[in-house]
Amino acid sequence: MADAIPTADHGATSSPTGPKSLQCQVVTPEKTAFAKTVDFVALPLYDGELGVLPGRAPLLGRLGFGELRIKTGDAVESYFVDGGFAQVRDDVVTVLTSRAVPAAKIEMNGTAALLDEAQKVRAATEAEAEEKSRNVARLRAMMHVSRKA
Repeated sequence: MADAIPTADHGATSSPTGPKSLQCQVVTPEKTAFAKTVDFVALPLYDGELGVLPGRAPLLGRLGFGELRIKTGDAVESYFVDGGFAQVRDDVVTVLTSRAVPAAKIEMNGTAALLDEAQKVRAATEAEAEEKSRNVARLRAMMHVSRKA
């Protein structure tokens, strides 16, 4: 088998049979949460989950809140992301999100208490009802991600 050859200037590698890895970077307003070389990325898009492998066609997508998974070899890491945008281009996956929390750092009891409080909120207007629904769904997604950790 031929040696891996660097592609573009993003650090992804390829061989004559095609790319073998992706660069995945997750950026929040405060910092770069992580930048890693991975084999696979699962993105929680607004309208469903999208799996990204090396060689994927370019894409720009709106993120919902949910689980971002990255796989390197047999290791899988999960993060809760709170909406944002994702770009896939030249074997680089860039995620811009307001929050990225490793699944292992989500405090289950605290999140359950917040969910209980959010469900008790009374909504007087349609806008308040939509906000309550979003908050409840976000907290449920967070709990779902933490259970997998």
